[in-house]
Amino acid sequence: MITTLVVGLVLGGTYALMALGLTIQYGVSRIMNLAYGEFVIGGSFLTYLAVSAAGLNPFMAFLLVVPFGYLASYIVYAVIMQPLEKRSRGTGRLEVDSILVTFGVMFLLQGVYLSSFGSGFTGYNWLEAPIDAFGTKISTGRLVGALLAVIIGGALYVAIQRTRWGMAMRAVASRPGFAPLVGINNQRQARSAFAVGGALAAAGGVVLSMYQPFTPTDGVFLTMKALVVVIMGGVGNLPGAMAAGLILGLVEAGVSAAVDPGLTLAATYAIFLAVLLWRPNGLFS
Repeated sequence: MITTLVVGLVLGGTYALMALGLTIQYGVSRIMNLAYGEFVIGGSFLTYLAVSAAGLNPFMAFLLVVPFGYLASYIVYAVIMQPLEKRSRGTGRLEVDSILVTFGVMFLLQGVYLSSFGSGFTGYNWLEAPIDAFGTKISTGRLVGALLAVIIGGALYVAIQRTRWGMAMRAVASRPGFAPLVGINNQRQARSAFAVGGALAAAGGVVLSMYQPFTPTDGVFLTMKALVVVIMGGVGNLPGAMAAGLILGLVEAGVSAAVDPGLTLAATYAIFLAVLLWRPNGLFS
């Protein structure tokens, strides 16, 4: 039981970190980014290249990958999403159009990863020695990755709640029609939120690469899990996303240990459907 609990919390920390970016992107920019998981896997591949080719450790890679994720998402918004936002202003078409466009971006990035790295598993060795945590053995890399996810999530929550930038983000998310009346540029905040979401996706990719191998097609499953966490926590609710990520990690670890590891994805979909039917606004809305 202790082993399942520790593994679930570590896994849930990663899920929470990945979901924070998606909930910010949708909550502020109103863009449902179906290519979000591909940005996570992109962060994992960049970390792999930094560690294996450049000889850096994952912490040094983190300082390079996260700004790259921010810049890449900023460019994607400026080139692809901003024209959609201008075209759909006042019509409510942005969410539907963004789903269709990011669906295409998802397959584009998958093709780039497959042609560059092949279809097999990719990973690197780092801090594999196990340590004793609450009476159970867990790899050091997995534990460090989980702690890094918690630190990033806490720092983001403080920034959203305690800074003028965060206040502007919350204003656009909750009352986009009134935010310009106090001098807030909605489009600028939406662009910033989408870029921050990409940076968080890249950070999630760095954390994921620290303790498990990955493939170019894993992004689809990561997007689905991030969506489940966002819906469970309530759209735009950062503490809810963090709590829901931990819950999902515990459920997957419990199903894997007590039932069958092959049923973890089925358990994720079951939670997704149950929350949609029972509390469509989220458990922590």
